[in-house]
Amino acid sequence: MKFLKKSLFIIISFVTFSVFGQKNKLQKKVVFIIVDGIAEDMLNKAEIPNLNRIKKDGALLKAYVGGEKGNYSETPTISAVGYNSLLTGTWVNKHNVYDNDIKNPNYNYPTIFRLFKDQFPDKKAAVFSTWEDNRTKLIGENLEATGEIKMDFAYDGMERDTLHFPHDKQSRYIRKIDSLVAGKAASYITENAPDLSWVYLEFTDDMGHHHGDGDILYKAISFEDQLIGKIYDAVKKREAKHGEDWLFIVTTDHGRSASNGKGHGGQSDRERDTWIAINKPNINTYAQNNRVAITDILPTITDFLSIKVPERIQQEMDGVDLLRNRTTYQLKASLLSDNTLDLTWKTTDFLKEWAEVYITNTNNFKTGGKDKYQFLGKVDVNSGKFISKQKINNSNIYKILLKTKEGFLNTWITHHTK
Repeated sequence: MKFLKKSLFIIISFVTFSVFGQKNKLQKKVVFIIVDGIAEDMLNKAEIPNLNRIKKDGALLKAYVGGEKGNYSETPTISAVGYNSLLTGTWVNKHNVYDNDIKNPNYNYPTIFRLFKDQFPDKKAAVFSTWEDNRTKLIGENLEATGEIKMDFAYDGMERDTLHFPHDKQSRYIRKIDSLVAGKAASYITENAPDLSWVYLEFTDDMGHHHGDGDILYKAISFEDQLIGKIYDAVKKREAKHGEDWLFIVTTDHGRSASNGKGHGGQSDRERDTWIAINKPNINTYAQNNRVAITDILPTITDFLSIKVPERIQQEMDGVDLLRNRTTYQLKASLLSDNTLDLTWKTTDFLKEWAEVYITNTNNFKTGGKDKYQFLGKVDVNSGKFISKQKINNSNIYKILLKTKEGFLNTWITHHTK
């Protein structure tokens, strides 16, 4: 009888502990914010107490946009182009958004919202945006090509309402819309806590185009910083009241022209050099020691939310996680005149590990198909290089994969890189 009572006590205790553990497991949620057109150096010229608050909680990283300069992935430093590099974790050679017209996005490269909804259809996604095209064209809401993805909540489109927001030449109406967008994001997050949210703010880019470098633009940055603070306050309240674990990321889509700060679109350092504010202190060695990319945000989010990205999509991603341990990065390849493949990469630590190298001379993924990769061999990760004589058909493109325990790195060889 004593044995039975003891056994029942152990079982009840185990069940109670399991239920308690499940109830108290921190729910993970994400907000990412794009504030348009703020070059890295401008942060030192504006009052940004809230970005500095996020930095204190986590980190303010040096970052870049624009792909690899002078190579196959070179990407225009234009707004929608940058947004889509974040949303898909790829450069323009893949996602195919070359300008703000967003004429023909390649939806075969899924956005973070499609990856999220494919795995968690019942979880909630929201967008708060000064520009409606972010939802209708980039996310591609209700389009057949995106699986008719539907956002659970959207607050946008006010730029089309010229009655309530008359379009003045100085774009003051955008300042008003940004304020409403951020206010709605803060209140909705406080009350509803969607699992994945995108907030987009535009006013800084307009002030850059109108005025360039100077106090007007720097004050616009400070204004946006105040709006960021409202949203961050909402997240902090949720964490304190509900015990949730929020990943909060703020970045920009491009820098500004070196001459006067009015333009962007090119490949100057000032147009390419950006930043990422993240509220987590446990950034990895790669993020600590390198200028990270806007494409790194997507894998950071997928890992944080435990989104299982299909392998064929992992093989196309151009970014790496900023939080989870990452010891290999920056894969590069060239094909010499005698068909010798010269492959290099960087490592953050000394590794006793083998990696696998694969190659294909097709790009069927681009049109929704599959690429058949040829195994080339194994290599010591710590060597940082792999050389192989190729016996493959002539092609305008070669796609190379380095597969490690952490996942995939990919690079291309095209007529730009031969």
